[in-house]
Amino acid sequence: MASYPPPRTSTFLQTRFWPSLLTFIISFGLWLVLSGKFDPFHMTLGLISCAIVSLFSSDLLFPEGIPQGLLSKSIGFVCYIPWLLYQIFLANLHVLYLSLHPRLLEKINPQVIRFQSRLKSEISIVTFANSITLTPGTITLFLSMDGEFKVHAIDDQSASALPGEMETRIARAFRED
Repeated sequence: MASYPPPRTSTFLQTRFWPSLLTFIISFGLWLVLSGKFDPFHMTLGLISCAIVSLFSSDLLFPEGIPQGLLSKSIGFVCYIPWLLYQIFLANLHVLYLSLHPRLLEKINPQVIRFQSRLKSEISIVTFANSITLTPGTITLFLSMDGEFKVHAIDDQSASALPGEMETRIARAFRED
């Protein structure tokens, strides 16, 4: 009689349980923020809905299970967001200054900057490109997955900041330093 190896519970935990739990936490957190309803009836409906969604669709969010280091990268990214919001605020003030300056044409110097990023993972490269585009005064024109960027900047000050501190903070957030 043939003997079969025992089922591997760690594979089940990695491919089904943890992705489902993480999908539930993400969807319920999003549901809480978007619904704004905190009475028992609506909270129960939210819990049930998010449980059903996470049971049937966790493989859409995590098709290969939860990647190694996801928690540390998520914490790093969450810590990066306040800095990015502050930079967006400062860039808004700078673009406001440029647009209201009496010698507008002397201050604005549109240019396309090309540079090679030191970031390696796809998620960090895409985060960097999106962060550049979210910051007023700059927009990502071209991006390749090997880290080549073409960015349009409205003036010299916006151009001189690239790649700079933003790239360093993203590398730190995604543990690439």
